[in-house]
Amino acid sequence: MSRIEEAILSFKEDFNCAQSVFGTYATHYGLDRDKALKISAGFGGGMARCGRTCGAVTGAFMVIGLKNGMGLNKDTEAKEKTYQLINEFSNKFQEKNGSLICKELLGCDINTPEGIEYFN
Repeated sequence: MSRIEEAILSFKEDFNCAQSVFGTYATHYGLDRDKALKISAGFGGGMARCGRTCGAVTGAFMVIGLKNGMGLNKDTEAKEKTYQLINEFSNKFQEKNGSLICKELLGCDINTPEGIEYFN
């Protein structure tokens, strides 16, 4: 199964978008899946259903950081590379999808009963 198929399956199993992306890819960079799912739990629905930055996007940001980011070694080159990669990802995602904002992507506010019903 491809990572994309794995992420889609996670989403169908009721994990949010951020969990589906981060939980799938984090294991490939040494992070336990359960921890990855817990770390990313609050990012779904555009930050806890606030409709802001898309959970799939924030999940991808976390994967990029996990793979390339600055840790305790204070590698500032890694920090800059991470920012560059996230900016590139953001631009490509926005070009392809028209927005980085959850409620704009979904066409509804999932922080309302109507939005939750529409989305489900």
